[in-house]
Amino acid sequence: MSRLPVIVAQGGISSAGRTSGFYGYRRLVIDKLGRADRVETLEALASLFEGDPEAGEQSILANSLIRRLDNQSFNSDAIYYHHPVTLQQDSEIVLAGRRLPDPLPEGWEIKHRENGRVTIGISANQPLMLPSSRPSPVNAAGQLPTGFKPEKLYQSRHHPKALAMTVFGASDAIGSSGLDWSLLKKRLSPEQIAVYAGSAMSQLDYNGNGGMLQARLLGKRVTSKQCPLGFAEMSADFINAYILGSLGTTGTSMGACATLLYNLQQGVADIRSGKHRLVVVGNSEAPITPEIIDGYATMGALASDQALRALDQLGSESCPDWRKACRPFGNNCGFTLAESAQYFVLMDDELALECGAEILGAVGDVFINADGYKKSISAPGAGNYLTVARAAALGRAIAGEEALRFESFVQAHGTGTPQNRVTESHILDEVARVFGIKNWPVSAVKSYVGHSLGAAAGDQLMSTLGVWRYGLIPGINTIDGLADDVHANQLNILLSHLQIDPADMNLALVNSKGFGGNNATALMLSPQLTEKMLKAKHGSRTMMQWQQEREKTLVVQGDYLDRCRQEIPDPIYQFGSGVLSEQDLEMDHQRITVPGYGKPVDLELDNPFWKF
Repeated sequence: MSRLPVIVAQGGISSAGRTSGFYGYRRLVIDKLGRADRVETLEALASLFEGDPEAGEQSILANSLIRRLDNQSFNSDAIYYHHPVTLQQDSEIVLAGRRLPDPLPEGWEIKHRENGRVTIGISANQPLMLPSSRPSPVNAAGQLPTGFKPEKLYQSRHHPKALAMTVFGASDAIGSSGLDWSLLKKRLSPEQIAVYAGSAMSQLDYNGNGGMLQARLLGKRVTSKQCPLGFAEMSADFINAYILGSLGTTGTSMGACATLLYNLQQGVADIRSGKHRLVVVGNSEAPITPEIIDGYATMGALASDQALRALDQLGSESCPDWRKACRPFGNNCGFTLAESAQYFVLMDDELALECGAEILGAVGDVFINADGYKKSISAPGAGNYLTVARAAALGRAIAGEEALRFESFVQAHGTGTPQNRVTESHILDEVARVFGIKNWPVSAVKSYVGHSLGAAAGDQLMSTLGVWRYGLIPGINTIDGLADDVHANQLNILLSHLQIDPADMNLALVNSKGFGGNNATALMLSPQLTEKMLKAKHGSRTMMQWQQEREKTLVVQGDYLDRCRQEIPDPIYQFGSGVLSEQDLEMDHQRITVPGYGKPVDLELDNPFWKF
């Protein structure tokens, strides 16, 4: 019997705000919340940028979700670039003598020196690059809440933004768990813990790979940190080294926009097999840079200002509706880049019950399929039909035919591109047809937070867990109707929030379609269904003991979330403390004992293969 991977904590940051406490989810449906939940959500948002929730509710709301670039990182009205020109032969230029290149370029001749200045004669045409600027064609983005700077919360030492977001997001997940992690480690051995996290596009701002590639072209020096901190798996490395102090399995599995589900699949497989008992899964992406905007805009993939104006029939001088830039399944023109860091703590069911963890839901499995032969590496293919159908089939196997047909919904990839609205709607419609599902609810969270690339499925998962807590499936509020080419015979693509009873919505499919043919679909199980499954497996007595232990967890958790509404708790960042050396390990031929862990690393291994 497989162990069930149970989600016991979530944390992170997106354009919707903090993930823990369901605050990020609540921002999506704030117009339908009761007064108490609405006030708490505003307080949590305001705390991120030291705003006053009483002073300006509209200002707080305006500084979150998709909106116009607010120029915190760069000026989108004047993006720096080099403009090529040619200096004609027989020209002269005057330079400061100390700025002369050495050696002199071919065709340069020093003609005169005076007062530290040098006159240079140019005997041949000389190409030059002049500093210039241009406005960005794309100005809509799902930025972190305005004024929130994760790198200011700890001694970041020039960390790339995605890594600073990792420190905040993973700390948020740990803090919101309500668990004492030093006691938790006493139940485990080092190799029973794993961390799978990364950034699909690596760290491309100036403190990472972006700066390493730019520095010399900008007349600057490459730093000693840009190359090592630019690695794509560095998020996992930071969690191990500075947050958990973990010696367990580590790494990231990359699959373009499906990357978080690829990491989730690794964690789920490890827990089900018994290889690991506790896994932290997540991704952090900070792709709002001029270069990445250039890349996707050149592909024609982003919702540009010009295209948005054309959609809404606005004049060339009018401001487009940046708030509604992402329009999944409607008449649309491209996706909207976003920043996000999403982290989830998974345990096997036995460990979750033993330590009194809160149960937010469970993962049935994650299905991954490539597209096979393709006409174009960027074009969608057949693989996503397989992943969605397999996830639906597992939902049927676990919960039954009726549950799949009447108690399930879909978190669509829903990018907001013309191609996605056709291909993904057809996939979902066909799967619904073959499984006898009618009026299948479909949500698309990117319409609120944008497309955070490798972390995007984390935004969808955050929303899914919120649905099971608050009973509201977020509708797509950026469109008035479906595009004519959308397939929706069996679907209920939500144009407004759908109120449901969480007890009657036990399954969710989280779908991702990645560039290059990286398709993944996760089957998520509601906390209500999860608890029913655990009761059947472990019995009523064990579940009562878990509920008693959970009460302690909920108290600690509540204290943490109350603080989050008043301030930003310091992230966990243990730089240089608790470092182990070989003298700290006790090792013989049977085991390795590591300080802080209750169980040793077992060296008495069985031969996993046949005898010979």
